[in-house]
Amino acid sequence: MRSLFDSIYLKSYRFSLLVGLISLTLTACGSSPNSTSTNPSNSNQQPPEKTLKLLYWQAPTILNPHLSTGFKDSEASRITLEPLASFNNQLKLVPFLAAEIPTVENGGIAKDGKSVTWKLKKDVKWSDGKPFTADDVIFTFEFISNPKVGTTTSGTYKIIKDIEKIDDHTIKINFKAVTPGWYSVFVGTEGMILPRHIFEAYNGENARQAPGNLKPVGTGPYRVVEFKPGDVVVYEANPNFRDAKLLGFERLELKGGGDATSAARAVLQTGDADYAYNLQVESNILKPLEAAGKGKIVSNFGTLMERILINQTDPNKTTPDGERSSLKFPHPFFSDPKVRQAVSLAINREIIANQLYGILGKPTSNFVVNPPEAVSPNTRYEFNLEKAAKLLDEAGWKDTNNNGIRDKNGVEMNIVFQTSVNPLRQKTQEVIKQSLEQLGMKVELKSIDPTVYFSGDPANPDTTERFAADLQLFSTGNTNPDPTSYLKTYTCDEIPQKANNWTGDNFSRYCNPAYDALWEQATTEIDPEKQKQIWIKMNDMLVNNTIVIPLVHRAEVGGVNQNLTGVELTPWDLTVWNIKDWKKNP
Repeated sequence: MRSLFDSIYLKSYRFSLLVGLISLTLTACGSSPNSTSTNPSNSNQQPPEKTLKLLYWQAPTILNPHLSTGFKDSEASRITLEPLASFNNQLKLVPFLAAEIPTVENGGIAKDGKSVTWKLKKDVKWSDGKPFTADDVIFTFEFISNPKVGTTTSGTYKIIKDIEKIDDHTIKINFKAVTPGWYSVFVGTEGMILPRHIFEAYNGENARQAPGNLKPVGTGPYRVVEFKPGDVVVYEANPNFRDAKLLGFERLELKGGGDATSAARAVLQTGDADYAYNLQVESNILKPLEAAGKGKIVSNFGTLMERILINQTDPNKTTPDGERSSLKFPHPFFSDPKVRQAVSLAINREIIANQLYGILGKPTSNFVVNPPEAVSPNTRYEFNLEKAAKLLDEAGWKDTNNNGIRDKNGVEMNIVFQTSVNPLRQKTQEVIKQSLEQLGMKVELKSIDPTVYFSGDPANPDTTERFAADLQLFSTGNTNPDPTSYLKTYTCDEIPQKANNWTGDNFSRYCNPAYDALWEQATTEIDPEKQKQIWIKMNDMLVNNTIVIPLVHRAEVGGVNQNLTGVELTPWDLTVWNIKDWKKNP
């Protein structure tokens, strides 16, 4: 079997089992079977339209993507901040702040697999006119990796040993070990570069007080001129952007609040807005709205997967210093694998996917749902209430006091099930609640405003990180074709707790040294077939032990005005990743 680093020496440069085809020719982005895009703008430059109206019913609350859990914040940040490069929907690396994509041939990728050298574009300026240099990339790594800052992206960057500054426009990233996924840092969603001169004084516990979190300075096509957290972000064309003359708009208005159905109606039916993000609306509602002819639906089956997270700790017990969901207190019944399996058996994924999501969702039993090469064939889902009840009986959970709720050793199966305010998620909750209550569990549903739920605010008990409930529901996915960093979210050192100021992505607080060992192997395995099998084994460990309950592989769905062109979705970056190319026909 040819090793990964043998394969990258070939001129075709294929990662056939890691990321599909990655062409190093820097071509324009095209559509793919997994993606729907609007027609690209033609080469005849039109005068810029005055205003582009964007609706994000999940409103952003912070404009530093490294300090937030939610995609809503990263989306708003991505309009003004950029990575070195990103993957388009054909798995081609497209440069942003990089002058070229590293290859073995151009000396960018080290033959020993332990470093990568990036050449940066020259004469790039931040939106305040300061020059962009290698110092900004190095500082971004220092900021992300500083434990006192507590960034949400730190796990991705733990593979880095250090970064050398070769000159003002060249950096060399040295990895701790052989690293096949060299493209997982400073690329795509988690790769946005921060300006050193703005954040240097806030590289510590005061990071959340940085003015740049609310009015970012970026290298991207548009700059922020007004931000009201939880409400609206106003941008204007960035006069210092390297392609400023090609921008399609003078002003952008990103409006938050409301709900997904109203956002869909504003674009698809009334034409009051130009773009609506994350339309988690039932398929049978979206299609009639689209028929009005004012806009169209764009969708992309990328990596997003709706799942149920199971708290491994007890949210009803509190430590002397006030910590709930503490590692000191295991969950009274979800610590038992039979109980977790019973919950999974009680969920009718077919009804949730087919009746709620329609053609925009597919039932799944996997944690990793893209790229196809990394999807496990070893998992399955089943809806069987009888089998679920039998498992609970075997585990000793029975209704001993005849009140309709199973109990054991004086503990009753009372469950708080939380998610964000979202019509599809509320209906999904109802479907699941009905089945769980048939099994003899009492279920309390809790809906939290997404601006709070996904804020990453360590002081707020209602965030995904704090997880002060028994079950919670939302979706994430790998933001890179290499799912290694995504799988890291279930390692022990990713557990958010009071001691680390509630940072980390392992919200379920699952800790298994065997899983951690597999993750360490995945970061250094250079044989693509062996690495794929490690990914699949990690996926199976999570799913078959019912640590996570996958529900629906859902499409990313947006609404686009009929006259808006250039919108192109990719599984590997945010929806506004190519907003510099968006135009609107008169």
